Amino acid sequence: MHEYRSPRTPGGRQAGPGGGPGPVPGGPRRPSAARPPVEPPTTRLPATPQARPRPAPEAEAPTQRIAPVPPTDPATGEGRSSLMRSSGVMAVASLVSRVTGFLRTLALVAVLGLGIVNDSYTVANTLPNIVYELLLGGVLTSVMIPLLVRAQTDDADGGVRYTRRLLTLTGVALLLATVVAMLAAPSLTRLYLGTQTSSSANPELATLFAFLLLPQIFFYGIGALLGAILNTRGVFGPFAWAPVLNNVVVLAVLGAYVAVPGQISLDPVRMGDAKLLVLGLGTTLGIVVQAVVLLPSMHRIGFRYRPVWGWDPRLTAAGGLAGWVVLYVLIGQAGYIVTTRVAADADAGSIATYTYAWLLLQVPYGVLGVSLLTALMPRMSRAAAEGRPHDVVADLSLGTRLSAVALIPITVLLTLFGTEVGVALFSLGAGGAGGGSARLGATLAASAFGLLPYAVTLLQLRVFYALTDSRTPTLIQLLIVGFKIPLLLLCPVLLAPEQVVLGLAAANALSFVFGAMLGQVLVRRRLGPARTGEMLGTIARTTAASVIGGALAYGVVALLDAGPLEGWAPVSRAWVGLAVALAVATPVTLLALRLLRVRELDPLWRRLPGPRRGRKRAGPR
Repeated sequence: MHEYRSPRTPGGRQAGPGGGPGPVPGGPRRPSAARPPVEPPTTRLPATPQARPRPAPEAEAPTQRIAPVPPTDPATGEGRSSLMRSSGVMAVASLVSRVTGFLRTLALVAVLGLGIVNDSYTVANTLPNIVYELLLGGVLTSVMIPLLVRAQTDDADGGVRYTRRLLTLTGVALLLATVVAMLAAPSLTRLYLGTQTSSSANPELATLFAFLLLPQIFFYGIGALLGAILNTRGVFGPFAWAPVLNNVVVLAVLGAYVAVPGQISLDPVRMGDAKLLVLGLGTTLGIVVQAVVLLPSMHRIGFRYRPVWGWDPRLTAAGGLAGWVVLYVLIGQAGYIVTTRVAADADAGSIATYTYAWLLLQVPYGVLGVSLLTALMPRMSRAAAEGRPHDVVADLSLGTRLSAVALIPITVLLTLFGTEVGVALFSLGAGGAGGGSARLGATLAASAFGLLPYAVTLLQLRVFYALTDSRTPTLIQLLIVGFKIPLLLLCPVLLAPEQVVLGLAAANALSFVFGAMLGQVLVRRRLGPARTGEMLGTIARTTAASVIGGALAYGVVALLDAGPLEGWAPVSRAWVGLAVALAVATPVTLLALRLLRVRELDPLWRRLPGPRRGRKRAGPR
């Protein structure tokens, strides 16, 4: 639904427990006496048309089927606690990935600055990330996971042959797409930037970067499909940790970039520049490593790849679903093209500022929201496949409420202290030149209110994908982009050139709010009562608690700025202000959440030391 490039730095869409095989989130457990019987549904949700292929003579022994995920028990909260444990463990891997990715972002700004070179690199990096968004954000994780789960359930060999055929055909398609994209690189950069060199990105330099970066398409796609296969087998860890290696490689590449003498030439632009080659090829190498590192995990789950050619009737259904996702991404790119053109005509560095503010906003979502989404997607897919719409809605409500508790306090702090975050983190090296770090922080603050709506919208889209409905998410995307483009075009009319990037970020965040509201209406129309009141109650209480903690922290920091911190260097003031804000806001917000009885935090309170009342004894003494 969003048209940005998904952050390459993080393990954004991946998460997993401890880096190794484990049970499916919410997997089978011993029966609970408190669990009420579940009535069989009178009707089943539409299933993807399937034809059971005959097992091939060379097929391996049937793969062990993955046990269905039981629904959340409202009496015991059994499904919820399992989900929270799974997503909590996965958050560790995602946290490391996000931290290393964040360090990579800081290093890029410190090395490249926020000027023409970084803008050109950012635009070229967007081109393979269109495919990243298409594959990881759409076709593979949202369309292929439900289809792979169904194949594992229905096929005599546990879906092995279907998976091999999918890998074979996908690999060929990705190779062709990579070649075509590289041939079309000049046209693609002109599409995003126009033909004239502006005060921002340089089209010729962006084109050369594109030649070096577009081969990532193949490795992004293969890595995404391998990750989807591992996730459906209950193995989340390797896919979560793989981006860490990518980030480490790029950090090493940036070190080599600094060590190489000379500068990237802008007039004329030359492919032979050593720094250009190091940066472009090194970035692509990181994606190669990110894909290749998944191969040992595929071997450990017992999967042996052998090419399987030919067509499966289920791939026709998958093609129809994927076609809608392709259209979804292309619609999003229309919005991104408008964004880059408006930013390129504004002030130098606006494209990079906009992109890095978005990447920074993705850090809390990647650590908390993505982990939750990764755990929920197989659950919702199985609930939809088994005709349990009430459980799909229950998972949507649970995911929304947990996202609210996790992300709203961060949203409030980023809104109040976004400028301090920018100055503290991006003033190193070339990033602090010309006030670029302060503007980046202000851009972050202007867009922070869209963090939760963004997470909720992605969760709502996963509901439709779990129902094997790719048409509705595409229509939602069309309406969101249609809502956003007029706002983007108004930014240079209403704002000064140096403020345009703030308006672009705010317009994008506002479109997420619109998308979340629209998505909830459509979920209700499709599945019936959507438990909207339950979600809004948690959001309202969490917002109130977060505002109390944030406002108190803002007042304390303002007093320090007017007193003891007056006259300090901007970076030192920013770091001290952020430390004080966290120290004040965190306990106050948690206390307010407890007083307002936000029950989604009950597992946290139970883990805290203290007297435990009403605890059942295991048996007589």
